[in-house]
Amino acid sequence: MTLIGKALSGGFYPVSAVLSNSEAMSVLRPGEHGSTFGGNPLACAVARMALKVLVEEGMIENAARIGGHLKSRLEAIRSPLVKDVRGAGLMIAVELHADAGGARPICEKLLACGLLAKETHEHTIRIAPPLVLTQDQARLDCEPI
Repeated sequence: MTLIGKALSGGFYPVSAVLSNSEAMSVLRPGEHGSTFGGNPLACAVARMALKVLVEEGMIENAARIGGHLKSRLEAIRSPLVKDVRGAGLMIAVELHADAGGARPICEKLLACGLLAKETHEHTIRIAPPLVLTQDQARLDCEPI
């Protein structure tokens, strides 16, 4: 079972969804499950259009292409501070060694380079740019690590 949300409506309206097979869903009977935004026709219409735009504008393919490029550039940074670089598409994480001094200072250096990143779990840098990121925008003009 997979739950999806947040960007499902392109950020315009609160909507989420459950993706599952009939076996997993068969445990729920009518009236046993509720949802704050479940069954909202406006939310569903907005989500359908957002998904249509994802497909028609090739954003999924763009995320795979640009994400792969960005990830390989990050992997090419040879630093004793970096433990691992992982990710899929444009959701990328740079895990630092515990003795690196935490992710926050490096996120601040990345910001100075023009890259917005978020420290998570103290030693991990999360990079999650928009799906419309271009090759030119994915350039790293400095090496903060």
